[in-house]
Amino acid sequence: MSAENDSRIVLTLDAGGTNFVFSAIQANQEIVSPVRLASQPKKLDRCLEVIESGFRKVLEQLDQQGHSQPVAISFAFPGPADYPNGIIGDLVNFPAFTGGVALGPYLQQRFDLPTFINNDGNLFAYGEAIAGLLPRVNSMLQQAGSPKRYRTLIGVTLGTGFGGGLVHNGELLLGDNSNSGEVWLLRNKVRPECFAEEGASIRAVRGAYARQMGIGIEEAPNPKQIAAIAMKATSVESGDETGETKTDEQSAAIAAYGELGEVVGDALANASTLLDGLIVIGGGISKAHAVFMKPLIAEMNSTLAKYDGGEVHRIVQKVFNLESSEERERFAAGATKTIRVPGSAVEISYDPMQRIGVGVSTLGTSRAVSIGAYAFALNKIDEFKSTKPTSED
Repeated sequence: MSAENDSRIVLTLDAGGTNFVFSAIQANQEIVSPVRLASQPKKLDRCLEVIESGFRKVLEQLDQQGHSQPVAISFAFPGPADYPNGIIGDLVNFPAFTGGVALGPYLQQRFDLPTFINNDGNLFAYGEAIAGLLPRVNSMLQQAGSPKRYRTLIGVTLGTGFGGGLVHNGELLLGDNSNSGEVWLLRNKVRPECFAEEGASIRAVRGAYARQMGIGIEEAPNPKQIAAIAMKATSVESGDETGETKTDEQSAAIAAYGELGEVVGDALANASTLLDGLIVIGGGISKAHAVFMKPLIAEMNSTLAKYDGGEVHRIVQKVFNLESSEERERFAAGATKTIRVPGSAVEISYDPMQRIGVGVSTLGTSRAVSIGAYAFALNKIDEFKSTKPTSED
């Protein structure tokens, strides 16, 4: 049974530094009014009280509406963490967890429900692999008559930070230390002494704009406003700059998002050399894709120098912007051809174009995380049931 047809209910939590938002998911749909409570990140006892209170308020709604009891708790929480064991480590934004806190086991005891915790990048990628960009692209390829199908997805989120998650064959790849997909720590191409997140986040866009304008970062507009400034001098469809004379603000805005696109493109190129698949971008900054996607794609399709003065492609695959109708059509069409098996009359159709598509979340980041959390919990429960010894064993 797929998650979208599953009648089981899972409690979820969107854990932000300011607010915790609690809900319940059934068949990939939210079935209660979300409960929003202040997060209390500095004191552990208060933070745990808030978490318990939020889930109990959701349970009250489920009871009032006549729903069945939930089968699990599943949510995203910032790391570092030992996610499989539900232990949250030292967090800058959550000093209450300094020294390590067994949050998963605590909730499991309080609610007598299996509890699963991941980071938001992992669950975002998982949700998009299950019900978002990946199945949408495979459906598009099928309709175009292409034999190519994708089973691998790299998901990244651009917002306060730069998060990531990896999915292959319907499985979330967590790594042996729960640290898979930590794209934020890749090297920053623009400033190699720094990590990628410094050039791929809200503070990066504001900082780059401020430098261009010769002002302090605290005086810079927010990324949404900077994107709006850039859009006035940029084509929404192609990402090309218009021929009109630009104001200083427009030039600064375009340069700020151009720098972000270059940093993110380089990070995604590095990731793509190890995990070959589609790429989906979420987070608040993803809404400005019209002004950063072109430099991002250009970076991924760029070249690297050889010692002898020659060049090689940055990555083997050709990269396409799935938010552009023209590039999306070329991506779907591929280069399908028919070849004959040597020594026989048998013909085989295949697509020799090695390519990657980069697109923006089709579900919305928050919904993708919720769907990912829901499916992850159900899969773990089913996995446990399938391996549990029976009374006859």
